[in-house]
Amino acid sequence: MIPQTNSVDSLRLAFVCVENAGRSQIAAAIAETQVQIQDRTDIEILSGGTDPAEEIYPAVIDVMREKGYDLSTRTPTQISRETLKGCDVVALMGCSLSVDDLPVGVVVRDWGFIDPADADVESVWAISTEIEQRVIELIADLPTEAERRNHTHQIQ
Repeated sequence: MIPQTNSVDSLRLAFVCVENAGRSQIAAAIAETQVQIQDRTDIEILSGGTDPAEEIYPAVIDVMREKGYDLSTRTPTQISRETLKGCDVVALMGCSLSVDDLPVGVVVRDWGFIDPADADVESVWAISTEIEQRVIELIADLPTEAERRNHTHQIQ
């Protein structure tokens, strides 16, 4: 007899932008840290782009390093519709995707941040701070594993 557990699947949270070289990388790094701080082992973080760049923007790496995040070993990656279909929440960071492009049932946050591609360090700092605030709020709003198991909190 297999013991029954009351565990539920992890929440899959994706951050998506065009090149996956700035905004979505910033958001993913912050989310990964928040998941650790809040001991949210029930959340899986994904990050990708609809048309990935060759590398993360240097100003983004520099600013995030100053803020305590190491993005130097990350590379932009493609995110597929199939991957997005398996997500619970998708945060659009300002990309070529729209809410209508995403599978039914996926909760979407359409944040539309300014692209830091050619931004100076001060602008990247401001953009990353704005992203940080939104990500922290989002992680805090996500239902815990216990809430999802007991159906006491829905993702909105």
